[in-house]
Amino acid sequence: MKVSAACLPCMIHRAYREVCYATQDRDLRMETMMEVARLLAREFKPEAVPAILGTKRDRLIKALTGNPDPYKAVKELSNREALRMRPWAEEKIRSACDPYSRFRWACLCAIAGNAMEFDILGHSFEPEDIGILLAEAEKNLAIDDVRPFFELAKASEKVLYLTDNAGEIAFDVLLVRELRSLGPEVVVAVKAEPCINDALMEDALAVGMDDVADELITTGTDTVGLVLEWASEECLRAYEEADLVVAKGMGNIETLTEYEHDKPIVFLLFTKCETVASHLGVERGKCVAKLWG
Repeated sequence: MKVSAACLPCMIHRAYREVCYATQDRDLRMETMMEVARLLAREFKPEAVPAILGTKRDRLIKALTGNPDPYKAVKELSNREALRMRPWAEEKIRSACDPYSRFRWACLCAIAGNAMEFDILGHSFEPEDIGILLAEAEKNLAIDDVRPFFELAKASEKVLYLTDNAGEIAFDVLLVRELRSLGPEVVVAVKAEPCINDALMEDALAVGMDDVADELITTGTDTVGLVLEWASEECLRAYEEADLVVAKGMGNIETLTEYEHDKPIVFLLFTKCETVASHLGVERGKCVAKLWG
């Protein structure tokens, strides 16, 4: 997926917020934002992929400020709030009357959790909002490929599950559990190094992902979305061996739609930005379960 004109102000806005998290030094903030502006002036072009350009921006900010994880406190808060709400979601799943209904609820909770994102221009989220988003996920589902997702999962031997944000990953635990109950082995991949508010191994362990996944790995890198050229051999092997890929969040749809794939991918996300929403043909602020391929 390529950038649109709307990506530029969003990238600048998020850069400034990230810089403010990273350092309290006003001079360093100015210096860093000037370098971000130079980067965008060089590389913001119609053929740019937003997630790749965002990765370059984030790496630059981390290097110049000396802060390797500007969103660390935000991620910890997100995990706490998600864990606080997870029992409600678990009860909804337990009370469902059949395997598909349980799977559907778990899927909806995982998608609603993707709204746990900060500093996207025009997207407002507070951790206490997650309860409302969970309750409204069904009526907010704009693309509903949950049934074919369910059937594909039942027919698969191995699933690769690409996570997105901290906090959100607490609800991914519920969907991974339901996926495994259908039969396939599920390999879950988190980021290897800090990438905005994306989940790391420490976040996965904090929410109990190691208790439900057959295998818990990293992508081997810090990219927004999965960039196959930069991924580790372990992650690429898991991708090659998977019959089905589940990809959470906007970053993964931005990167993975740039490749030809020999397997189906299910994108699960909340449309937080104009460019991704337009690409999918839906409004902003919608839940999406999109089967690709």
